[in-house]
Amino acid sequence: MAEATLTVVGDEIEAEALCGLLRSSGIDCYFRRTNVSAGAYGAAGSTAGPTEIVVDENDLQAARELLPPA
Repeated sequence: MAEATLTVVGDEIEAEALCGLLRSSGIDCYFRRTNVSAGAYGAAGSTAGPTEIVVDENDLQAARELLPPA
C-alpha cells in the first residue's frame, strides 16, 4: 500500500473518530502521532497531541470528500 497523509487532527481520540467514519465508508486507514507530538507531551501512552490520519493513496480523494468542513 502506498500511503498518504489525509489530515492531521488534534489527538488520538479525534483520530479514532475520523478513522471510524472512513472505515464505515470502506476506506482503510490508521493513525499515528506526529514527530511533534511524540516528545511534546512527555507522558508515555498519552493520547494528546497532533495525530495524522493515513490512508492508501488510491483512497485519498474519496477520503477527502468525507472530511468534515474545516
